[in-house]
Amino acid sequence: MPFVAAIIPLIIGFIWYNPKVFGNAWMKASDLTEEKMKGANMALIFGLTYVLSLFVAFGLISITIHQIHLFSIFADDPGAKDPNSEVGKLMAGIFEKYGSNFRTFKHGAFHGILASLMLALPLIGINALFERKGFKYIAINVGYWILSFAIMGGIVCGMM
Repeated sequence: MPFVAAIIPLIIGFIWYNPKVFGNAWMKASDLTEEKMKGANMALIFGLTYVLSLFVAFGLISITIHQIHLFSIFADDPGAKDPNSEVGKLMAGIFEKYGSNFRTFKHGAFHGILASLMLALPLIGINALFERKGFKYIAINVGYWILSFAIMGGIVCGMM
C-alpha cells in the first residue's frame, strides 16, 4: 500500500495547485510567474515527487500502525524470527489478540494529520521564515500536506 499511498501527493497536487483552486494564490505567494514555470522538466519533477512521496508513505507506516513497534522491541531477540520460540509465541499471541486494533482508515488519517502538523508545518514554516514568505504561502503548502498526509495515513493504516 505505500506504493499506492505515494500517488496521493501527485493527485492532490494536481487539484490543490490548480489555478481554479489555490494555484494562482500559491504562485503569487511563492513569487512565481507563468514565465518562471515554463521549461521545467515535468517528468523529472513528477518522478522525484513520487519517489520522495514513497519516503513519506513508508514513514507514515511507523506513525500510523502501532503494531509495528512490537517488532522493534523484539528485533534483536534471537527467537524473534522463530514462531516456536518463547518470543515468537508471545508476538503471535499479541498479534492474534491486538493485531487489528486501531487499523482503520480513520485512525490512519488522524495520525497523518497529527504528523503533518508536527512535521510538515514546522519544516515549511521554518523555510518560509528564512525565505521571507508570508502566512498565505505557509497556509497553502501546509494545507496541501495536511490533506495528503491524512489520506496517505489512512491508506497505509487501514488497507495494509
